[in-house]
Amino acid sequence: MFINEDYINGLLEQARGASKEEIQQVLKKAEKRAGLSHKDIAVLLQIEDEKQLKEMYKLAGEIKESIYGKRIVIFAPLYVSDYCVNNCVYCGYKRCNKFTRRKLTQEEVAEEVRLLEKMGHKRIALELGEDPVNNPIEYVIECLDTIYKTQNSNGEIRRANVNIAATTVDNYRRLKEAGIGTYILFQETYHKPTYEFMHPKSIKGNYDYHTTAFDRAMEGGIDDVGAGVLFGLADPKFEVLGLMIHNEHLEEKFGVGFHTISVPRLKPAEGMNLKDFPHLLRDEEFKKIVAVIRIAVPFTGIILSTRENEDMRRELLKYGVSQMSAGSSTGVGGYKAREAGESVEQFKTSDERAPLDILKELIGDGYIPSYCTACYRMGRTGDRFMSLAKSGNIQYVCEPNALTTLMEYALDYGDEELRKKTEALIKARSEEISRDDIKRIVIDNVKKLKAGERDLYL
Repeated sequence: MFINEDYINGLLEQARGASKEEIQQVLKKAEKRAGLSHKDIAVLLQIEDEKQLKEMYKLAGEIKESIYGKRIVIFAPLYVSDYCVNNCVYCGYKRCNKFTRRKLTQEEVAEEVRLLEKMGHKRIALELGEDPVNNPIEYVIECLDTIYKTQNSNGEIRRANVNIAATTVDNYRRLKEAGIGTYILFQETYHKPTYEFMHPKSIKGNYDYHTTAFDRAMEGGIDDVGAGVLFGLADPKFEVLGLMIHNEHLEEKFGVGFHTISVPRLKPAEGMNLKDFPHLLRDEEFKKIVAVIRIAVPFTGIILSTRENEDMRRELLKYGVSQMSAGSSTGVGGYKAREAGESVEQFKTSDERAPLDILKELIGDGYIPSYCTACYRMGRTGDRFMSLAKSGNIQYVCEPNALTTLMEYALDYGDEELRKKTEALIKARSEEISRDDIKRIVIDNVKKLKAGERDLYL
């Protein structure tokens, strides 16, 4: 097993004694974008000095902007079943919780999709509990088919990422054939004793099988995988090093690591009490962890959900977050039932704003909200995406596509305020594009969109 508890604990023990001078040396090394060792990452996780923290946050922001520019990818989750055979201590869907379980029919899936499309979403994350009887792979594939086929007059889901339990190589092949975007799986915790305690007497309790799921996914042909841990279950510093070592394992074995890393913090859920979890992450520690991850894996997307409130989400965009959910519901059938308060959510959300309001704030802060799904459909996935990102050429694709999809959103779903903000943003950003041919494409795409064309991309 590539996760060695003694090795990670040893790194953390060595790093605890790091002096300010040693920390400064690592920060200088990080500025060169030449890669960090496991020990370097452990040292950055120890920073407490206010001046060095500010220096690290500034560096993380510079690294993010040099690769991603001002783009922020927007998505939403779609929960289709809360049936689950596991009894995860932290989860509102655990089997010991007594509530009426629900699994959406395909007609209900289509209804939820239409509501997501009505909000302007083009990218979703399909979510469901682990239950081989109620949620077999056939149901997941059927849901994907429904998602891609369901369209409003001016809306469609163009990329469906899938977050389902660890499964077999054959099942991953079937997901690939069904048009999956990124396969997402949260390790929850890399600390094996904690993992086994948190997942008692359940399918998910097999640590080794869960931890090697991405190996099987890549063997099944899925080259875009997204990882994450649930911060609050174990020592967060241990978790960060686990993520980095896991990413390195995939790079060495398959030539490409994580496409995205999610950074959820433990939140209240039905049947659990936060007081029972001694590793809850304070805000300042959380900011530090996001910055360290951005510095350690510059080309990996960092995803932040509506678990966090709007102030925290706004701040973490400065330190490395590149994707965020908007208008989310974490209940099965939640988009229809949200107003009535009828659904049971997997966890509590903190940012309840509508996508339109979030986009206005993002633009006001100088960001480019992006609904682009072009890379997946053009085959720019896995190592092909990473090679473009590392060369710097991705900027000539991603920013033009972000501007184009934002204009499409503004025309189809925006109010007058958003349309004016979008027009001004596109005008300003277009003037900064260094390649004249790309600049012309953006300007021409805006004209085509206004004339009624849709789904334009490079």
